[in-house]
Amino acid sequence: DAVGQDSLVSGSLRVVDKDSSSVMEWDQVSGEKSLHLLESQQSYETEWDMVNAVSFKKKSCSNGEGKFCALALKTDLRSITVKEEGWTFLVLKLKDSCSSLPALHFHHGGSREFLDSLRRFALLSEAPEDDTCLMVSTPNRALSQSFENLLDDNNFGLVQKFRKDPYVTTLGGFSKVTNYIFDAFRGTEEQHQRPPEEVELLGEVIPGLEINQQEEPGFEVITRIDLGTRPEVNRTGPLSSEDWIRHQDTEGRMINIPLLKQVIFKGGLCHALRKEAWKFLLGYVPWDSTLEERKVLQRSRTDEYFRMKLQWKSVSEEQERRNSRLRDYRSLIEKDVNRTDRSNRFYEGMDNPGLVLLHDILMTYCMFDFDLGYVQGMSDLLSPILYVMENEVDAFWCFVCFMDQMHQNFEEQMQGMKTQLIQLSTLLRLLDLSFWNYLESQDSGFLYFCFRWLLIRFKRELSFQDVLRLWEVMWTGLPCDNFHLLVCCAILDSEKQKIMEENYGFNEILKHINELSMKLDIEDILQKAEGICEQITSCKVRSQRQITSLKVRSATSDNEYVQQRQITSLKVRSATSDNEP
Repeated sequence: DAVGQDSLVSGSLRVVDKDSSSVMEWDQVSGEKSLHLLESQQSYETEWDMVNAVSFKKKSCSNGEGKFCALALKTDLRSITVKEEGWTFLVLKLKDSCSSLPALHFHHGGSREFLDSLRRFALLSEAPEDDTCLMVSTPNRALSQSFENLLDDNNFGLVQKFRKDPYVTTLGGFSKVTNYIFDAFRGTEEQHQRPPEEVELLGEVIPGLEINQQEEPGFEVITRIDLGTRPEVNRTGPLSSEDWIRHQDTEGRMINIPLLKQVIFKGGLCHALRKEAWKFLLGYVPWDSTLEERKVLQRSRTDEYFRMKLQWKSVSEEQERRNSRLRDYRSLIEKDVNRTDRSNRFYEGMDNPGLVLLHDILMTYCMFDFDLGYVQGMSDLLSPILYVMENEVDAFWCFVCFMDQMHQNFEEQMQGMKTQLIQLSTLLRLLDLSFWNYLESQDSGFLYFCFRWLLIRFKRELSFQDVLRLWEVMWTGLPCDNFHLLVCCAILDSEKQKIMEENYGFNEILKHINELSMKLDIEDILQKAEGICEQITSCKVRSQRQITSLKVRSATSDNEYVQQRQITSLKVRSATSDNEP
């Protein structure tokens, strides 16, 4: 890897998987073989392979040049730094050394494909302080086996099915979460303490939280907070068309918006209102816009939509053959559209126009956000919106607004999902420490069985009509940010007695949670989630500052206001009197 071209040594990279060992191998090719290697790369990509090794024996190079021949991903490799100098080169660091190995230069491309291949065997996550550095961690083998056992299929385990078809396996199987998600929180098997970033996060979201990292590895000591009795709350019926009209002025502007949102939160909307009201709730049209302004916006958005649609419609077969990303997006969309809500009358049957609209909107979204493109699961988010809007353009722009909220769930590093799972675990630990401790004892403390709930907002857990009700309630933004986390807690609260009394283990918990699908009562869940929120906001332990972001008086001073803090972004929207502590 020296600067001089003559000092570069050509070779090929391979990722080898044998049992629990994943190994990256480099084979040096020199002289005439090196020249032949470069000439034979008709695709102009560095040669690399995925091979199944019969056996593996760690070896070292005999040429004395210090270049590696094999690295075990789990025990040897710490990080990979990606750099650019007209071409891409990778710098590898070992776990037992501060020095780096000789750089791997990809003069003819292929670095991205190699990293993508590597991700099948290891979790590559960006270092917090350097986005060019990818930290390497590998799956927990015992957990992988547990997932495989869930399907009771000796011939084809869940992990293998995930690699072959992640959509069916993760959205339709026992859990969306996979072994690499678990590893993102747990780290490698030799790690016993919480990751530093999690400890820091817990300290931020719960002021005064004390975590013991030294005395008993694997256990956290948390100050007990008395939340008091959970209040009972009542829900109302859906907002009617007449009530909606009463919240409009003569020019069509919405008025008394806080009250309107409160009514929607407490009871949802009658179905006839959804086509209009969802546009406001999602932010497609401004609350203070007049009827005429909305008509102008509609015409502008229609023109913009069909310009983007024409972009992919006008791509020739020859162009698409040379555009692998667009080709892959189209293939995924066509596959997913054919299995999205086909039992719903809006999408059932062959040659259904609803399926065509679903396909076209998703393809157009790829033109709108080509970096994200299409990720499996997004069709689940679009389907209810298209069902309600019954209009291609309106459905597209409402979907864009929804994806603005959900974008991080579908990004490659899935940082949004990791953050939400940590937040949810933190929240449950505050609400019910004994239940959280039980889950932790069953290797379920990070609530990875809730992954599918969070990823597509309970779309696969509730009936289609209940999904419509839940989403419109959550879109009000009341009574707090991240209300969906309280919905998760409400469901878990309903199931904790059975889980603990039956002494469910890891596998049984996953199976039980999955079997809740289509058996949940949405009104009961919303009522309980709202009660949990009120319970938190009314708790009196060293003032409300420990669990809400309300400005409240300090316990030590009547005149000083404490700094705003929050628990899992639980910014409670409620009014407090001037004399309320």
